[in-house]
Amino acid sequence: MRVLLYWPIHLFKTFRQSIAYLPSLLALAYAVLAYVSLFLPISDEQLPSLLVKLIEPPESTRSLLAALLGGMISLMVFSFSMVMSVLSQAGGQFSHKLVFGLISERHHQRVLGHYLGTILFALVLLMTPDVTEGIATWRTLAVYLACLMVIHCLALFVYFIHNASQSIQVDAVAADLHRTTLSSMQSLQSCQNGEEWRTLSTCIPPTTSDHPYHPVNARQAGYLLNADLTTLATLAERAEGTLHLHFHFGDYVVAGMPILSLEAPEAPDSGWCDEVRATLTYMEGESIGEHYVFGMTQLMEVALKALSPGINDPGTARLCLHRLTDLLRRRLEWRPCDALFDQDGVCRVTWRVEEFDSLVFRLFQPILTYGGADLSIGLELLRSLKTLSQFADNKDIKTLQAHADRVVEALAQTADHPLDRRFVSDQLNRGSHRLSLPDTLPRFPPERLDQ
Repeated sequence: MRVLLYWPIHLFKTFRQSIAYLPSLLALAYAVLAYVSLFLPISDEQLPSLLVKLIEPPESTRSLLAALLGGMISLMVFSFSMVMSVLSQAGGQFSHKLVFGLISERHHQRVLGHYLGTILFALVLLMTPDVTEGIATWRTLAVYLACLMVIHCLALFVYFIHNASQSIQVDAVAADLHRTTLSSMQSLQSCQNGEEWRTLSTCIPPTTSDHPYHPVNARQAGYLLNADLTTLATLAERAEGTLHLHFHFGDYVVAGMPILSLEAPEAPDSGWCDEVRATLTYMEGESIGEHYVFGMTQLMEVALKALSPGINDPGTARLCLHRLTDLLRRRLEWRPCDALFDQDGVCRVTWRVEEFDSLVFRLFQPILTYGGADLSIGLELLRSLKTLSQFADNKDIKTLQAHADRVVEALAQTADHPLDRRFVSDQLNRGSHRLSLPDTLPRFPPERLDQ
């Protein structure tokens, strides 16, 4: 059954994540309202007599509607030409991955939906013939409602200008990425809140090494961002085996690649394999809501963009490092599960989780590589590592210590002037931390500097 519903569900998810989702819904609501105002006429006798006396039709209804329609079209064209200019600036200043996120934000979609709905409402009224004498008040109310819609869109225009100009500010971009990533992380944490969700390092499942592994290949290429692990566990229980996922969530897979395998006595049939594939979530591009690591890597890429010679903005890089430090601190306090068990305590699904050391390397090493020549970036990286050391266990302390040694080495290679070396040496052990750092900045031999 799930295989039959795979394409409709996939199309709905794709539509829901597109820019046209909310505008289509709002335009449909306005179309329904236009239908009510035109095709369900209410005579003047059914309305309150006071309302009939107070409301008089305009002298030229069609001219008024034509003016409203032309004004709304001009307003929408001007608004979204400004959006294209803003996005062009954002693409040059930040990572290009953020451009689609800025235009697809929900409040931007709502503004577009109200614009389109108002245009549609006025267009429908303009296409109808002149009203008869018996329902003039009802049709006049519809015309006045169109005027109120245009006034509402003017207010939205002011809001839209303010929001669009604020959305490309450095603080707003970093705060939005931080907020979205944290929300995705907390959503995953709440989803894995149960005894059936475990980590294999602390709870080793019963071994079934005597059973063969039956691979399942991918039918399409794309980014595998998520999977319905509960359904996979049910399918594995039905096959009396254990499913092992061979990819990290967010990896790009190609068609024909073995993406998972079933550890079971008998090989599964093609129908079972199709049901397994139907639980996988493919996407074009990166979605922070589906995988929180994308939010961290995008913050890192914004920092790298700021460190590029064309922009040369280390302040933005430091701001992104602050946000990354908080996210990594929360990641230290919570370890994602990598196994799902059934009610009988049998492991049914295992998957790969990116370890903390790999995550730190992916996030900090590019910043050190591209910003290592800036002492302020090196000191900020060291400060982040010292902060994280206060929340780490013994295993993660070793990882942080290794990165701190690398940062100290980069600082020693960069700080050639005695004033720089004295300033950096004063900063090495400042603040509370659990790392082993030298009291003064070491001096490397010349052959080390040439490497």
